[in-house]
Amino acid sequence: MKITRREFEELVRQALDEVPEEFLPYLENLAVEIDDMPSARDCQEAEIDDPQWLLGLYHGTPLTHQSVEHPYQWPERISIYQKNIQRVCRTRREIIDQVRTTVLHEIGHHFGLDEDDLEELGYD
Repeated sequence: MKITRREFEELVRQALDEVPEEFLPYLENLAVEIDDMPSARDCQEAEIDDPQWLLGLYHGTPLTHQSVEHPYQWPERISIYQKNIQRVCRTRREIIDQVRTTVLHEIGHHFGLDEDDLEELGYD
């Protein structure tokens, strides 16, 4: 299933709109980017051999690890990989759900949640 970049961007915006207001101040310095596919560097960072399985990636230092001695590094960002999400989805509804899950999953990493925490919350 494929959609236009504009439609995909709108789905990402909708997912970001679901973040509760009290968490928004912690996202002010976090950029969300849409890329077609992960780069070789992204795959290396995520420790993934096959780039087609990476749907999103948080680049940065989780809030729980930031301190005066170890401040966050610019830019704090999330990459969402459109072609990979489209590849694993068969319907528009699946794309909508997967974009939401991926965006919230990567935001969870920004807040210091690990894969087990995110799976428990249903964002795996």
